[in-house]
Amino acid sequence: MSKVRLKTSAMIASIAEEGQKTVPAPFGHALSRLAESNPDIVGLTADLAKYTDLHIFAQRYPERFYQMGMAEQLLMSAAAGLAREGALPFATTYAVFASRRAYDFICMAIAEENLNVKIVSALPGLTTGYGPSHQATDDVAIFRAMPNLTIVDPCDALDVEQAVPAIAEHQGPVYMRLPRGNVPLVLDEYDYQFELGKAKLLRDGREVLFISSGFMTMRALEAAKRLQQDSVDAAVLHVPTIKPLDEATILREAARPGRLVVVAENHSVIGGLGEAVAGTLLRAGVTPAFRQIALPDQFLDAGALPTLHDKYGISVNRIVAQTRQWL
Repeated sequence: MSKVRLKTSAMIASIAEEGQKTVPAPFGHALSRLAESNPDIVGLTADLAKYTDLHIFAQRYPERFYQMGMAEQLLMSAAAGLAREGALPFATTYAVFASRRAYDFICMAIAEENLNVKIVSALPGLTTGYGPSHQATDDVAIFRAMPNLTIVDPCDALDVEQAVPAIAEHQGPVYMRLPRGNVPLVLDEYDYQFELGKAKLLRDGREVLFISSGFMTMRALEAAKRLQQDSVDAAVLHVPTIKPLDEATILREAARPGRLVVVAENHSVIGGLGEAVAGTLLRAGVTPAFRQIALPDQFLDAGALPTLHDKYGISVNRIVAQTRQWL
């Protein structure tokens, strides 16, 4: 019996489809460009510069780069101290480490003091096949309840590039979920401009309204194209800022009669964008037919990303099939 040689390439944090346009390390390059005109920007990481694309910044500005070692609590404390002294720290790590290991330090040292620290975290949700130790399926739920903290979940390379200067300009702490490496480029086809705190209608439609964030927006756009082939007219509302939520735009779009509202997110069904939207709708008395596409409330398996995305219902094929069933 011959042995099957397994490759790790299908398990790492690449969400690009075969042949899809990509941009290498958009966060690292955007931060480096911004640092040219802003000498207050510094970069810190917990032994993960290469895996958060901060190595681009470190190579260009070694005197403004701090390697804190595998110590996420120290990372956040140091970022807080630098912010107190007038620096503009961008602190990078994996989303699981920021949300689980360093939560209290972010809460007490950064958020309570409303310090100008930008926390940029790779491997959000199910963007790695290396199992629960690396899959941050609960990070939005953990951070949504933290006062003063802005939460950003960009879709693609363009979203990341435009979000970096926007969160740098924002006064106060920000948590940004980071697609890293070769990041797909999708939103350039939709005349898109990132605005902090604003949702954007990328595509209109009469029968379905997808409300999505992160890479699920590109999946929702593709699902809408496939549904169109079945004469199902689907809209896509991209919500790159999860907190503060653009309630006015969500309510306006969800209140349009006759549409099924489907929230699609790369996060647990508990505590993320779906429940944020549902709460907004109920508090306003807007009650459309409402469904969620999200990860289940369980620890997820390890394995190849395409297989896992299909298994847990966030692949384009599963989104299309589930939406057809609901209709």
